[in-house]
Amino acid sequence: MSDYIFLFDMDSTITRKEVLPEVSKRIGKLDEMRRLTEATMRGEIPFRTSFLNRVKILSDISVSEVNQVVSEIPLNPYIADFIENNRDRCYVVTGNLDVWISGLMKKLKMENHCYCSKADVKNDRISKVVSVADKELMVRQFVQPMVVVGDGDNDSGMARMADIAVGFGGVRPIAQSLLRNSDFAFYDDKRCADFLWQLL
Repeated sequence: MSDYIFLFDMDSTITRKEVLPEVSKRIGKLDEMRRLTEATMRGEIPFRTSFLNRVKILSDISVSEVNQVVSEIPLNPYIADFIENNRDRCYVVTGNLDVWISGLMKKLKMENHCYCSKADVKNDRISKVVSVADKELMVRQFVQPMVVVGDGDNDSGMARMADIAVGFGGVRPIAQSLLRNSDFAFYDDKRCADFLWQLL
């Protein structure tokens, strides 16, 4: 049995859709959100700058409503199943806000295995963003051999730190920067999960 731990990006890796564009549909800001999200995934805008702008776009929607939408987003079933069966060795590393994704993390029973951005909430609205997750810095803290799975430009730093880096393109194209730092690439969540099972 290996001693790998498994670190997963959330959006379009665990979920079958990008989370924030789904939320932005509720307030008619889908196009604006999609443009920002796509440019960020391609590495054209720094994640931190883009994320703060995306939070601003969603400032008109309550935190509880965002949490509800996120918790109902469909998951990639085979990847979700792998996480659910190996929770003690899996971690979610996402730039998303704790107050937005807590319902989804509860559903996956990953509340205590999640590294993410943080925000303060007042009257069910975000009063301020406290921190924006730097995924590369977060994974530097892990001491066990690690397998990283992600799809976007902001996962490429994690991939460089990993013992095994996996690009996942089952939902959207894998960012070029991540592909350059990946050992394997999969475009189907069953094939990706089958590979992860082999690493146990």
